[in-house]
Amino acid sequence: MIPRPRGTVTRGTTNPNRLRRVDNWLVATYGRVLREAADPLVVDLGFGATAVTTVELRARLARVRPDVRVVGLEIDPVRVARAQPAADPPGLSFARGGFELAALRPTLVRAMNVLRQYAESEVPGAWETMTGALAPDGIVVEGTCDELGRLACWVTLDPTGPRSLTLAARLSTLDDPAALAARLPKALIHRNVPGEPVHGLIRALADGWRDAAPYAAFGARQRWLAAVRKMRSTGWPVLDRPTRWRLGELTVPWSVVAARGPSGLEPSPDGQPAPGQQQYQTGEQRARTDHDEPARLGAGDRECR
Repeated sequence: MIPRPRGTVTRGTTNPNRLRRVDNWLVATYGRVLREAADPLVVDLGFGATAVTTVELRARLARVRPDVRVVGLEIDPVRVARAQPAADPPGLSFARGGFELAALRPTLVRAMNVLRQYAESEVPGAWETMTGALAPDGIVVEGTCDELGRLACWVTLDPTGPRSLTLAARLSTLDDPAALAARLPKALIHRNVPGEPVHGLIRALADGWRDAAPYAAFGARQRWLAAVRKMRSTGWPVLDRPTRWRLGELTVPWSVVAARGPSGLEPSPDGQPAPGQQQYQTGEQRARTDHDEPARLGAGDRECR
C-alpha cells in the first residue's frame, strides 16, 4: 500500500536547465554509486509545475547508467497528470508522493526548491523521512537555486545525517559570492548572521573573491580558483578538487557550517568561530590536491557555465 503523501504543495516554479549545476555535480560525484547500484532508481521530489527538469535529470544520469529509472514525485495530482505526456517508462515516470518517497527505495533523491517554503523547524523531520526511505548507500541532495539556476546551494544527506554543503555559481555572471547567501538551504538560510558558521563561510568566500580581483584579468574562473585556495590556506576544509572548483563550486563538510545551539535551531550567543573552521587538512593533502589539477588558462575560462 502506498502511504499518504507527506508535505504540502509548493509554488512549483521551474525553468529549463534550472537544475543543471546540481545535476552535473551528481553525475560527477555520485555517478559511481549509480553505476554500482543494484536498482538504479532515482527520485526527483517536487518536480514542479512542469516536467522539464525531471526530463533533463534522466537524460544526464543516463550518460553514466543507461538503464536508470527516474520517478518524478509531486503532491499535487494536477501536476502529476500534466507531466504524464513527458513520461517514457520505464526510464521516466511521474507519480504522487512527498517526503515518504511514495514507498520507493531510491539510490539518489534530488529535492531542490522544496523545503525553501517550509519552516526551519520542519527540516529535520523531512530529512529523516527522506533518508529513511533510501536504498543502501543512497543519498539525498536537498537545496535551493535561483530562477535561472545561476546560483545554487545544496546539502548532501545520508541516513546518518547531513554530510556536506555545496555552493555553486555561474562565474561569468557572478559579481559577489555573497549573493549565494540568498540561496542557502532552509536549514541555513536564517543562520547567515555573525556568530554562525555559515556566515563565516560566506564571508570568507566573499573576502577571497575580493582579494583575488587581480586574477579577473585572466577570467572569472581563475579568480574563483584563487579565492578557494585562499580559503583552504586559512583553514577551511574545502573538499573536492580543482576540477570541481573550476566550475564555480565549493564543497565543505557539514560539520563546519551546521547551525549552532540545541537541535541546530538556536544560535550561539558567544559569537566564537565554530569548531572545524581551523585547519585539518595536512600540507601533504593540500599539495596533492594542487597537483591533481593545476590552474590553466584557456578559451574555456571565457565562459563558466
